[in-house]
Amino acid sequence: MPEPLKDKVALVAGATRGAGRGIAVELGAAGATVYVTGRSTRARRSEYDRPETVEDTADLVTEAGGHGIAVPTDHLDPAQVRRLVDRIADEQGRLDILVNDIWGGEKLFEWDKTVWEHDLDKGLRLLRLAVETHAVTSHHALPLMLRHPGGLVVEMTDGTAEYNRDNYRVNLFYDLAKSSVLRMAFALGHELGPRGATAVALTPGWLRSEMMLEHFAVREENWRDALDRVPHFAISETPRYVGRAVAALAADADVARFNGRSLSSGGLAQEYGFTDLDGSRPDAWRYLVEVQDADRPADTTGYR
Repeated sequence: MPEPLKDKVALVAGATRGAGRGIAVELGAAGATVYVTGRSTRARRSEYDRPETVEDTADLVTEAGGHGIAVPTDHLDPAQVRRLVDRIADEQGRLDILVNDIWGGEKLFEWDKTVWEHDLDKGLRLLRLAVETHAVTSHHALPLMLRHPGGLVVEMTDGTAEYNRDNYRVNLFYDLAKSSVLRMAFALGHELGPRGATAVALTPGWLRSEMMLEHFAVREENWRDALDRVPHFAISETPRYVGRAVAALAADADVARFNGRSLSSGGLAQEYGFTDLDGSRPDAWRYLVEVQDADRPADTTGYR
């Protein structure tokens, strides 16, 4: 089917850049109407002070073949989220896909600092942005989703349940945030499953987001130039790869078999057969365990 999500309505919460933008665009490419939210607009930037905006994301959704609708929203403000969901209800009468991708923590977490060394205000704000926002959004959006059977909630995180269970992730605040989202998907699965909807947690691999490319002083066109400095970056993927994972889940009539589970872009590529934009299928989390964490030389043979 050229447009498997035609007539479906999606909300990608946190779609200004990175994985959220990639997901929104791929849902649009599959024919969906996609509401995209974030705090950075053409009129006003968030504290990130970056050029990407929710309006730009909405335009990309429409260019891909869907219908992109930008709604600037601070998901820490329940009143704003309630107005957002009321608007979707008034305009569409339904919500089929909810992607909770709100994060906002790149400038807040401090690498490898203990809880007593880490700036407390930054750590607590990171938890609010990464966890509270998801709960607020689900609280207001899920009653609309449950008006029709077959809804899908995707909780975006970093790391699979198996990997995060066995590995310390950066610091207490980051570790807690990402593990909390994994558990949130598990809990939502219990609440939604008997009511005809599905919840999953989903992680991309090493994401070539706008900020990551900028950090390595490369562009998408020449990202491999960073491999001399960071060899394991060879396993990285575009934001569109995890976007294709979400689109495949949303189009799967049997998606309920994944209810409450932790999934990855690389694992779902093997399940559904989609590829990244370059035709490859990077399997970053298996690579991380078997190559990077095992202190083996960078070699993506068999992993993409």
